[in-house]
Amino acid sequence: MSIVQNKLLIILLTSIFMLLVTKISVAESPPLTHGLTSLKKTFAAPELRLKNMDEEIIDIKDMKGQVIVINFWATWCPPCRREMSSLERLHQKTINRNVTVLAVNVGEDIDTVFSFFGTVDPAPTFPIVFDHDSDAATKWKIKGLPTTYIVDADGVVIYRAIGGREFDHPELMRKVVTLHMKH
Repeated sequence: MSIVQNKLLIILLTSIFMLLVTKISVAESPPLTHGLTSLKKTFAAPELRLKNMDEEIIDIKDMKGQVIVINFWATWCPPCRREMSSLERLHQKTINRNVTVLAVNVGEDIDTVFSFFGTVDPAPTFPIVFDHDSDAATKWKIKGLPTTYIVDADGVVIYRAIGGREFDHPELMRKVVTLHMKH
């Protein structure tokens, strides 16, 4: 074999190995949970005003009166990737219940996120905004991804979830929907 053929074989074998390792690590990943942590000290939602894929500004101040599920995530984060479909199912099941799902991508570009959405089934139809410089993640005191906050209709952060969740789990959905009913 020539040097070029050896290099191509090494690249091919490395690619196959990485694919297998990725499939094994996803299969061995812990299951997504469905719990939310009630905050002992609730707080007013910090500012969140970012551009979406169409370069339009999305501002949570405009969502007052709605329950907002704010998910901070990135495509390189395995649990973030795994929970994205359940966020879409939550969005679809609560779209007429005054609940807004909002995903905040931290530190990535639109092309990377758009490419990732081609692998998600069902693909997200809820708003995706971009925190390119992590300013919003800092204001919201994000320590790791994914982190999700549930904001009530008065703009107060009531629940937090750190790590992957099954957002369409009936128990989690009930908490989100009944949160709106309390107001």
